[in-house]
Amino acid sequence: MISVLDYGMGNLRSVLKAFESLGAPVRLVTDLRSVEKLVIPGVGAFGAAMERIEPLRDEIRAFAAGGGPTFGICLGQQLLFDESEEMGQHTGLGLIPGRVRYLPAEGQKVPHMGWSPLSYRRHDGLNADAVEGEQVYFVHSLYTDCADSADVAATASYGVEFPAMVARGNVWGAQFHPEKSGAVGLRMLERFAQC
Repeated sequence: MISVLDYGMGNLRSVLKAFESLGAPVRLVTDLRSVEKLVIPGVGAFGAAMERIEPLRDEIRAFAAGGGPTFGICLGQQLLFDESEEMGQHTGLGLIPGRVRYLPAEGQKVPHMGWSPLSYRRHDGLNADAVEGEQVYFVHSLYTDCADSADVAATASYGVEFPAMVARGNVWGAQFHPEKSGAVGLRMLERFAQC
């Protein structure tokens, strides 16, 4: 059973519908009791999201540390990191070492909205069937800066090359929206459902 965390900020409906379209058992949760696989979606500001997640912070960290499959989507990927500079300094979940930074605004519109190709650094886990240059859908103004380059599973570029996907053991993140990225995104969600 896939549990999508409802903390009051997120693209819940589209994530649920995507898993349902794959025939994967999925539900919304507000706590981590009896969670087998956890999805942390998100749209909005890092600080506000962490404020809402704070009561579950230790439970999420313990779930992931115990081997529980954990997948952060968009803002959810950013929340997996140590800290963010969005609207001040904010502490994240600390599941993947690194910080969240603003995309450079020189000569381009921010936020980065639209389809961009992925460059894969790893072909395992959610990327096992990946094809170089596949297009996925992004909406973001910040990006994750991994402390360990081994955690970068795929990159994209928008003024700077940034981690489009991250992976550390049983913890994965996608800066893009797999639920809005057609067959490519559905394939990744299906891989998560099967892990």
